[in-house]
Amino acid sequence: MGADHFSGAAAAYARFRPGYPPALFDWIAAQTAAHDLAWDCGCGNGQASVPLAQRYGRVVATDLSARQVGEAAPHPRIEYRAAPAEASGLPDACCDLVVVAQALHWFDFARFYAEVRRVLKPGGVLAAWTYQLLRAEPGLDALFADYYQRVLASWWPAERKWVDDGYRSLPFPFAEIAAPAFEIRLQWTLDDLLAYLRTWTATRYLAQAENRDPTLPLGELLRPLWGEGEREIVWPLALRVGRA
Repeated sequence: MGADHFSGAAAAYARFRPGYPPALFDWIAAQTAAHDLAWDCGCGNGQASVPLAQRYGRVVATDLSARQVGEAAPHPRIEYRAAPAEASGLPDACCDLVVVAQALHWFDFARFYAEVRRVLKPGGVLAAWTYQLLRAEPGLDALFADYYQRVLASWWPAERKWVDDGYRSLPFPFAEIAAPAFEIRLQWTLDDLLAYLRTWTATRYLAQAENRDPTLPLGELLRPLWGEGEREIVWPLALRVGRA
């Protein structure tokens, strides 16, 4: 796995990063013949690990960041480890499923895929996804896009290009399985939204470099449009699934 962009925001990441829809995990679980062991690689705080443990007998969840793993929700069927993506420590041909949630674009593809082939059982499945730019309604969406594309333009790591592309051109040397469309839907206050935006890698890098919170001016623009209470926020998911 590449550089650790997330240890410094582990607690905020655990609190404010959105979870994933149960239907996503139901569909992925239906693609594997057995449900003994799943490896959640780049697990962060376990946003995917816990739903996997509800569908697989055992989950090994690894992340490069020990601080991220330290914020993960404990579960009797999950073993959390700090480990790079290309060195899971798992035995050969042991996994029914390998999952990478919102992390594949950070990996060394060739080394990670070699590890995936090593640990998957014959016919096992790799599922990787990322969520794309959030949306709410046109007036708000225009402000989200301006913040993402203009304010943060020079602060995104180069790997962000794979997310912007919806993983479509990302190398994926597996027998592909066509996946249905999934999305995350949450009811959030404006403060929830701004806290989430502060977990973005580019937001944190800009804030550290210029010693200011770049979400504050955005919040002032959003507040009169947002009003009081909660609004529905939607993240489309880009999903690549393949069989060993």
